[in-house]
Amino acid sequence: NPYILLLDQKVSTVQPLVPVLEAVAHTGKPLVLIADDVDGEALTALILNNLKGSIKVVAVKAPGFGDRKKEMLEDIAILTNGEVITEQLGIKLEKVNDTSKLGT
Repeated sequence: NPYILLLDQKVSTVQPLVPVLEAVAHTGKPLVLIADDVDGEALTALILNNLKGSIKVVAVKAPGFGDRKKEMLEDIAILTNGEVITEQLGIKLEKVNDTSKLGT
């Protein structure tokens, strides 16, 4: 039963992910990260954390394109009882420091 983090943005740096990764790591549960894309430093950090065993993370590219992508992320959020982290609604990823906005 992993936590599910839904993002409508690309993640290239690890810094915005740190608070939520720490919160999930304290629970001992794995994390499924669904985002537009994960690359660069963020991808490297997720791989290293997986290899060290500090947190199990799977990054998945968000399904769909354009408005359809947003609708699909919202559907996943409803099904998992989570929220889509989107700056359009004023929710910044770096402000997510607990598991309350994550689906399960």
